[in-house]
Amino acid sequence: QVQLVESGGGLVQAGGSLRLSCAASGSIFSINTMGWYRQAPGKQRELVARITSGGSTNYADSVKGRFTISRDNAKNTVYLQMNSLKPEDTAIYHCNIAFLTIGALTSVDYWGKGTLVTVSS
Repeated sequence: QVQLVESGGGLVQAGGSLRLSCAASGSIFSINTMGWYRQAPGKQRELVARITSGGSTNYADSVKGRFTISRDNAKNTVYLQMNSLKPEDTAIYHCNIAFLTIGALTSVDYWGKGTLVTVSS
């Protein structure tokens, strides 16, 4: 049983910044990947950024150079620093964690409820 709680969303003007946080709790395998995905109305959910417990990162091309993902393994918390925000960044941002079960029989993933980011022009 895993729970993810996001925070930090809000309304900002274009060019502004926001910092999202997501704290995971429950039965979590220490080797895992945490990430941020977003979904805007009429669009598919897309990967924004993700980071492994070892520190490897991936970013969507649209956010490279503007967003930075980081994590605190001891707290099972992932952060997304968003700078130079654009109106097209407006979306609901969801936190995700994925990991293998102890016996590697299955993989599991969990999703947060999401936090709304709105960037005005």
